Amino acid sequence: MRLPRRTAYAATAALAGTLALGGCGSSSGSGSDSDSEPGARPELKPSGAYMPQPVMNDMAGGFMVIENKGDEDDKLTSVTTDIAKTVEMHKTVDQQMQQVKSFPVPADGELALSRGGNHLMFLDLKRKPAEGDKVTVKLHFEKSDPITVSVPVKATNYTPAK
Repeated sequence: MRLPRRTAYAATAALAGTLALGGCGSSSGSGSDSDSEPGARPELKPSGAYMPQPVMNDMAGGFMVIENKGDEDDKLTSVTTDIAKTVEMHKTVDQQMQQVKSFPVPADGELALSRGGNHLMFLDLKRKPAEGDKVTVKLHFEKSDPITVSVPVKATNYTPAK
């Protein structure tokens, strides 16, 4: 019985080694997909960020636009802040919020986080921000480095001009 077990361990080790070596084959060194053009990369810039003053003590919404002027798609994968225990990403479908694991930020396009659509939900607030405060958030992406954004707290009924 020892021979088959050793054979299985050897096969597992060989497969793991092959997968590890296969992951090292990228010539770009950026960890990008092999279909990407050399030099292609996301160029992300957030703008118009705001948080309406929360009505409740334990949750708030967050909105902004993340523009990608680059030649490669990216994804917003998470958001962190010191003001809330959790920040969830939500999309709105048929007037119902649904949590998502990421949002696409298309090449030469944008991700719009707005009322009634895709948005951020700050849950289990550690303190309730007031109009005039600024909340610091860190946006985490699949390919790009994290971006820190200072988000102004606006009036509860604030709507940005279009």
